[in-house]
Order: sequence, then C-alpha cells, then structure tokens
Amino acid sequence: MPSLSPLDAVTFAVLAFVGLRLVAVARRAVRPPLRREVLSLWRGIRLRHVLPVPFVVAAVATSAYVLLGVPGLDFGWWSAIGGQGNVVTGSTERAAGTALEVLLPLAFVVLLVPGLPLFAAAEERAFRLGAEGWSTSRRILQGVAFGAVHAIVGIPIGGALALSVGGWWFTAVYLWGFRRGGRPVALREATLAHLSYNAAVLSLLVASVVLTA
Repeated sequence: MPSLSPLDAVTFAVLAFVGLRLVAVARRAVRPPLRREVLSLWRGIRLRHVLPVPFVVAAVATSAYVLLGVPGLDFGWWSAIGGQGNVVTGSTERAAGTALEVLLPLAFVVLLVPGLPLFAAAEERAFRLGAEGWSTSRRILQGVAFGAVHAIVGIPIGGALALSVGGWWFTAVYLWGFRRGGRPVALREATLAHLSYNAAVLSLLVASVVLTA
C-alpha cells in the first residue's frame, strides 16, 4: 500500500478537523433547544423562497465562470492542497479513483444537512441585520464581503466573490421582509431564502457525485 505524501496527510487532516466540527454542529442541531428552531426553518420554506433559486444559482455560476478567468482569482487554499470546491463539501483530488471520492462528499453532505439552517441563520445575522438602515453602496459592499468571506473555507477567490450575487438577493429578501414585519420577519425571510439556496447547491453536489460514481 503506497504511503501518504505530506500534502496528502495535510489534506486528510483538514478533512478530519472539518468533519469533526460538522459532527459537533449536527449533534447540537438535532437536540433541544436548537432542534425546534432547525425544524421550524425547514418547515418554513415556501415557494417564494425556492422559485428564484435556479436563477440565483445560474447568476452565481456565470459570475464565477467570468471571475475565475481573471489571473489570481482562481486561487483557493483548498484547491492548492488538492481539494475541490470548498473543504466543507469534503471533495478532494487525493481521493480520486477510490471509494472515498464518493463516500467523503456524501458523508459531509449528511453531516451538513442538520446544521444547514443554523449556518444560514448565523450568516444572515452577521451580514444582513440592520440592512434597512444602510445606504445602497453599503448594501452592495456588504454583499461583496459576504461572498469574499467564503474564501476562508477554501473556495477560490473568484468563486467566493461570485457569491456576492447570492448575498445581494438575500439582502433584497431581507428588505422585503422588513417592510412586511420589521427585523424578525426580515431575518427569517432572508434565512429561509439562504437555506433554500444552500439546499439546492447541496442537491447539485449530490447529483454530481452520484453521476461521477
């Protein structure tokens, strides 16, 4: 059996660390008191949150295609050590040609699903709360910041910046919700839109993994 190279070892060590963190979040999500919040968010999704998703995904993908063609914006730390996409999805070139190429992403998706509403809610509180009082330029910049921060999980810089499109959509949903019922409604609506988007992206990932298998 061939031994692991130092870079292989680093890649799988990162996956192990992220996997353990996902396990911790998943355990919290399925236990009281967070379980009620998680179920409430999944059950709160409506057609108005789902119908725009294909258009937003297409806009993000198109933006990513353009931005990743710019020299330097195709760099991501995860891909630099042999990963694919972002580290949270568990895809890596190091597992190519083995059962792990399929099993790792599927295992990470299973771990992600319980905590997905919590991740969406946390990001909306961090990047959208108070948007009703911001100028247009600040809303635009906040959307860019929302996208750029995803480079932390290994997404190439251009791909992370492309997620700004999603951030602007979530902001629009937040503002619509604010007009309906103030901040509580705004945050919930933005979170549900965000959750719908993330669920769609994960579904595409699963479909891609299955087709690859």
